[in-house]
Formats: sequence, structure tokens, C-alpha cells
Amino acid sequence: MLRRCLLSSLFVLAAAPAPAQDRLPPPVLAAMEAAGVPADALGAVALPLGFRALPWRHRATEPMQPGSSMKLVTAAVVLDTLGAHATTGTRLLSAAPLEDGVLRGALVLQGGSDPDFGAERLWTMLRELRDTGVRRIEGDLLLDRSRFRPERLDVGAPPFDERPESWWNVIPDALLFDGGLQRIAIVATAEAVTARLLPSVAGVRVDTSALRLNDRPCTEWDAEWQQPRAVDDAAAPGAVVVQLQGAFPRNCTRNDAMQLVDRSRWIGLVFAQLWQQLGGEWAGRVGEAATPAAARVLVERRGRPWGEVMRPVIKTSDNTLSRLQFLELGLPDAASAPADVATLTLARERVPRWFAEKRIAAPGLVMDNGSGLSRSERITPLTMARLLEWVRSSVHAADLGATLPTAGVDGTLRNRLKTGPATGVARLKTGTLKNVVALAGYIVDSSGRSWAVAFMVNHDNAPRARPVLDALVDSFMRSTPQSFMRQPKAVRPQGKGR
Repeated sequence: MLRRCLLSSLFVLAAAPAPAQDRLPPPVLAAMEAAGVPADALGAVALPLGFRALPWRHRATEPMQPGSSMKLVTAAVVLDTLGAHATTGTRLLSAAPLEDGVLRGALVLQGGSDPDFGAERLWTMLRELRDTGVRRIEGDLLLDRSRFRPERLDVGAPPFDERPESWWNVIPDALLFDGGLQRIAIVATAEAVTARLLPSVAGVRVDTSALRLNDRPCTEWDAEWQQPRAVDDAAAPGAVVVQLQGAFPRNCTRNDAMQLVDRSRWIGLVFAQLWQQLGGEWAGRVGEAATPAAARVLVERRGRPWGEVMRPVIKTSDNTLSRLQFLELGLPDAASAPADVATLTLARERVPRWFAEKRIAAPGLVMDNGSGLSRSERITPLTMARLLEWVRSSVHAADLGATLPTAGVDGTLRNRLKTGPATGVARLKTGTLKNVVALAGYIVDSSGRSWAVAFMVNHDNAPRARPVLDALVDSFMRSTPQSFMRQPKAVRPQGKGR
């Protein structure tokens, strides 16, 4: 009877006071000691999928920082709310008349959260615009980011860490162009360092005169790196100089993507170059404005369905696209919300409502930007596992399951769990911050039965604790989580022992 009640009442278990803890496998205890991580820094749970068994748990109801494993929450809610086949796109519009190949007014580039929008797609759209007969644009290029409120969350946002220019720190908007990044190649010999953009863009020059050489190994290239600066080029009006600063190792080469130039200015520079290459004429400026009501669509391109986009988002832990998807969750409520309510606020409010609708208890749930790149996001391991349990029995099981990194094979797990029963079998999303490591997904025990698992370590020594989580996966897949349950107390005979 007790077993049946526990199996059918996980919702109650999630909201109830924490029960006694199950035993930790010996390899896990050894890994925790080696990492200097106490047992109370670990929250973990394993739920049986499709068969009758007790859940295994260790501090499973404690709200914890999940790191990037929080992307699973965003992905599941997006799939169930917006749909795997939902698409977004980018449009070129204008309210100006077209006369003899001349567009006598502004051209609007309207952002629609297209995850694939970049230089290649812009070239295709401009090629089609030329095919419609447009040869010269007399007005400005207006960038419309009004899909979200506010339009630019990145403006004035404090840096998350000491590398604000890095790819993982891009804060998206509705007109995300090339992921908000520019690619740069840095090449150093023993005596000099040079750098260039890939590909080169007219009007942008890279200056390495303030970048010193040091004798660190190339693997530590960013140890003395400083945030680059983009300034006006005094020698060429309208042009930009990207100034690299700090120090860079001798005899080292890096090909990286960074936020180097203001995103609006960058779109304008790329637009001008591509339009000129296509034989077009334009002498206007770049501005930001909402699309005029009378504007007509000249060219439109749709992005991939969210179900397809999610695979690289989860596999590679793409913070920017996960944050973009999270913002999309706020749009269904935007029309009925006051104009001063931010889209991000509406997205944060939608997620707990979704959990309530699915009858998944979510005590202590805190959503920030949906990517896990946050110091405030919280979720209990049990809530995360219950989410995965729900996904496995839903129509979204195939879509979300295909996004999870495979142990020892691909994504963020390609260099972990490369030997043992988990290799090529366990499908798990990682999570990493300075004080967080996490794994959440699906494993198979030695009897061939599937479990939904969520493991999180929150501690200053978390960077050393990945072996703790790997040992949990390995131990459970070599045996079964049930083998580490609490040992039942011996029952003494009562009365005459009948």
C-alpha cells in the first residue's frame, strides 16, 4: 500500500517536507571527498519511467541553482505552449512608393525573432529585393525591434561576468543578427600580433597596437585579455575601429566570435556592403523605429521551426537562443497586458502557470531569463525530474529527447562519461556556473529500465564536482537506483510472533 501511494503521489511528495535521504553510492561519496564538496551541497533524484518502483532521492525538494539545465524547462514550455512547428521570421517593408527602380523613402528591416537571421539570409533577402526592381533606396534603413518590450534588453544591463563581449553573454532582441556576434581571427608570432574580421566588412578596422604579447600558453589566451573597445575612426567618417586590449600569447592563433561593434551599427555596415555588391545604391543612415502602419511587405523569410532550433540550443547550450525562446513565451499575453509590462516579465509569469496546469509542484521555482545563465534562477531536483517525466509521456518526447547531449558522444557531454555503461546511452543536459554543476535527463539502469534524473551541486567547489555527478550516472547505470535505497529497519516480532 505504501509503495502504491508513493508511486501515485509524486505531486504530493514534491510539496511535502523533505523525507529521509537515500544512501549515496560509495563512488559518489569518494568523488565528493576528493572535490571537497559536502553531502548537503548535492540535490539529486531518480524517478522510474513506465514501471513500478520507489523514487531515489537526496535533498530532492531543496530549491537549487540549475545552471544551464534550466534550458530544459524553457524548451518544454515552448514546445507545449508555442508548438514544435512554430516559426518566426524577418521582413523587409516600406511605405514609400517605388518609381523607376527608386524606393522614395525608408526601408524597414523588421525583426521577428528569427534564429537564423544573419549576413547570408540578409544577402538573400536583398537579392530578392533587387529582383523586384529596386535599384536605389533614397531613405534610411529603419530597424524595427518592437516585437519585445523593451526593444533592447542589453542596453544598460550590468555585465554578468568579466567577459561581457563573449558569445555566452549575448542578450538577444527581436532582430538578432548573426547571433549578435562578429567573428575575429587573432594571429600572434613571437614578435607581433595581427587581427582581422571574418569576413571583412568595409568600414570596420581592427587595431592591435594596444595588445601586448605575453609568454602564457595558448590555452590561457584570455588570462590577460581585456574587453575590446569600438570607437569612431577619426581617419574615415562613419567607420569603426575595434581596439584590442590587454595581452595575448606569442605563437598563438584564435578564431573566435565576440560582441565587438554595436549591433545596430553593425547591421548598417553589413547592409551597405551587401547592397553595394548587389549593384544597389544607398546613401542613407541607420535608425530604429516601429514599422509604419501603411508599410507593405517587400520580402519575407521564415526561420526554422522551434523544434529544429532546439536541438543545437540544448546540445551546445546556446544561451542566446534559449533566452530568445524564453522571450517568445511572453508574447501570447502581451496583447492583454498593460503597455508598460515587459515581455520578459510576462514570460517569467507564464512558466509557473504552466507547471500548475500540468499539476507539477514547483516549490521555490524562480525564472529569470530561461537559459540558466543567472544567479537567481532556482528549481528543485524533483521538479526538474517531474518535468522530464511529463515530457517522456507527452507528444513532445521525441522533439526534446533528440536535443539532449549523448554521454561521451556529442554536445556538452562529448568529453564526459566516455567509458562505461553511460557512453552512447545516457541523454543528459549539463549545467555549469562558477558555483554550480548539474545534469538532468534520462538514464537506463542495468535491468534496461529508464529513469528521469536530476543532479545538482551548489558549492564554491562545484567546478571540481563534475566527477560527483558522473559517478552518480555511472553507479545507477551499472546497477539500479533502487540498490542504493535506505535499508529498512528490522521489525521485531510482536506478542507471540503471529
